Amino acid sequence: MTRRMTTLRPGHLGRYATIGALLVKHRHHAHLAAEGGVVAAAGDASSHEDALRLVEDLEAMGPTFVKLGQVLSTRADLLPPAYLDALSRLQDSVEPFGFDQVETIVERELGVRLSKAFRSFDHTPMASASLGQVHRAVLRDGRQVAVKVQRPGIRARVLEDMDVIEELAGFVDAHTRVGDQLRFAAMVSEFRWSLVAELDYLQEADNLRTLARHLAPYPRLVVPQPVADYTTARILTMDLVEGRNVSSLGPLAQMELDGQALALELFRAYLDQILVHGFVHADPHPGNVLLTATGDLAMIDLGMVVHVAPGLQDRLIRLLASVSEGRAEEAADVLIELGERREDFDAGAYRRHVARLVSTHRSTTVEGLEVGRVMGELARAAGTCGLTPPVEMTMVGKALLNLDEVARILDPEFDPNSAIRDHIAGIARDRLLASATPANLLHAAMDAKEFAERLPGRVNKVMDALAAGELTLKVQGIDDAELMRGIQKLANRITGGLVVAALIVGAAMLMRVETDARLFGYPALAMVLFLLATAVGLWLVVTSARHDLPPHRRKR
Repeated sequence: MTRRMTTLRPGHLGRYATIGALLVKHRHHAHLAAEGGVVAAAGDASSHEDALRLVEDLEAMGPTFVKLGQVLSTRADLLPPAYLDALSRLQDSVEPFGFDQVETIVERELGVRLSKAFRSFDHTPMASASLGQVHRAVLRDGRQVAVKVQRPGIRARVLEDMDVIEELAGFVDAHTRVGDQLRFAAMVSEFRWSLVAELDYLQEADNLRTLARHLAPYPRLVVPQPVADYTTARILTMDLVEGRNVSSLGPLAQMELDGQALALELFRAYLDQILVHGFVHADPHPGNVLLTATGDLAMIDLGMVVHVAPGLQDRLIRLLASVSEGRAEEAADVLIELGERREDFDAGAYRRHVARLVSTHRSTTVEGLEVGRVMGELARAAGTCGLTPPVEMTMVGKALLNLDEVARILDPEFDPNSAIRDHIAGIARDRLLASATPANLLHAAMDAKEFAERLPGRVNKVMDALAAGELTLKVQGIDDAELMRGIQKLANRITGGLVVAALIVGAAMLMRVETDARLFGYPALAMVLFLLATAVGLWLVVTSARHDLPPHRRKR
């Protein structure tokens, strides 16, 4: 693999030092395993308290690192469970910036005075996060809206932080074996893309429209819609949704809910997002799901979404079905197809891991079922055994884990396995019927017709060549040149070894010959042969070590 040379910039030395101090501080809590390439914790070092200290440090380093921690909370193949749990609860809330700055940004983005665009605009924000804050407002036509305003200077700061992180990731990839295996630069590049997209509120507005269109068959799920004329890259104006976070519901409020119907509709909608539309709200934690005054559920904060390709959807259908039905061997096969195998991949160990996880999942009571956690454990087992799962799978696993938590709040007796089995059967049937379109059937019929027409002629040619003794098979699998070089290298080593042995035997025989020529008190010719044998032997050892060992052994 060709590596890009990465140069660390003198102007970023301060940020390098800050990140380096963070890594040194937590080096006893988590470390990159030299062989497995996963972040593992030793003994009680992965305790929740240690993970919480890491969360506090990330919050202190600024919004880019808060977002980085949230993304890392999806990587069950890289981090131990205690860190995943702590990072998933990373608080993205900071002190709000002043209303005078809000007014300046809104007026500059919309091109009109605030009082002309809005009938009213609350000075106190409803919520404040690292990238922006949300204010309640009323449009001139009386429509109540929520206005998200991007924090001043945040884009430049995020881009500078991302430059620093990318430079460090490239440096690690170029100079460490773990970096060569895991390719941190590619992970950071994906993170940069998602974070820059989250800074573009026009993209989030499109996400809101898309999700609302996909959730149209589910009337009890609400998605606030953007107001196009009041939305720019730094301002997002959307419908105001009055409601409470699902995480804030007490036991009495839960009793008044139609929790079973809400949980089932929410779970089915997410299965559709993953397996039908390929467009997934990536962060459905309880804080981003609101219970409205009418008893419906509202989905908010669509800055981060996951796109699932059709080919990956088919495999995820098989994976979810096999896990929910306890078919461990099939689940392992699908995961191996999905992942990228590293040099140290151990298929047998991974199949045993999957069998144990699926068996445990099947024996768990309904109250303890967590489909998202099982997906995370499968991804973590993959990382341990040398298999890198696709990013989409880890993100989907994190979304399902958050979904498990929301569904359990709505209905403590909700059975995800039953919902998956029932809904996936319908999804698979619909996909099969959708593929049986007249155009696809016509294409298949034309291929079959062409095959049938050409088959007799091709068979005749094969039989004629076989009868005439002219049938040849061309098999490519061995590099002849490389094989000959290996044989030549082996012959050289054997010849060298024989020469060394002959020199030693000759020297030993000459030791008995009396002569006046002495070297170190021994016959001179015998000692010369001994020294020559020693030199040739050392040369064989050094050249073998430099040229015959695998590349990673040579580097070590």
